Amino acid sequence: MSQEIAWSNRYREAGEHYLFGTEPNEFLAHRVALLQNGRTAVSVADGEGRNSVWLAEQGLEVTAIEFSAVAIEKARRLAAGRRAEVRFVLADMLAPDWPPVELHGAFDWVIAIFIQFLGPKERERQFAVLKLLAQAGGRILLQGYTPKQLDYGTGGPSAVENLYTEELLRAAFGDWKIEELVEYEDHIAEGMGHKGRSALIGLIARKP
Repeated sequence: MSQEIAWSNRYREAGEHYLFGTEPNEFLAHRVALLQNGRTAVSVADGEGRNSVWLAEQGLEVTAIEFSAVAIEKARRLAAGRRAEVRFVLADMLAPDWPPVELHGAFDWVIAIFIQFLGPKERERQFAVLKLLAQAGGRILLQGYTPKQLDYGTGGPSAVENLYTEELLRAAFGDWKIEELVEYEDHIAEGMGHKGRSALIGLIARKP
């Protein structure tokens, strides 16, 4: 089963509910003041719109990238209900011809929240895409789980190789200025998908 089909099934099975809720990720929301240092943002693997809609509500021009049509349909409903303007794009960020030229260096902020559905080989390509989307001086904001999350089982992938460590992220973004890299634990409540004590890591890195 493809990733797109698997995720679409999860979003569809949630029915009228939102799998990860409708409120933004907390690591993202707590950086609201910093987000004002920019005008444009892209949220990759955006899911049902909780983060892209919130970003638009903060006054940013937002593009949301998602490969599940089911998720985008729900995200559009969320945006309409909250009168938020978001450009939704149905696309696979790992497709060979993606991103298109017009998106190269197009964004002040590249938002990547819990995108750990890939192993190390594909992750290298995934991070390269994130870097390509950011303009010079733009930033990536990344939130993920650390290997300790496997002890909690409150969300995220079950494969340890998909999880982030501080060393992994420092190596991946060593050519950028790392402005924040924090590993911590917290209780999160993001819909049915992320609920309970969690082992988390957050990164903000700025493109030279």
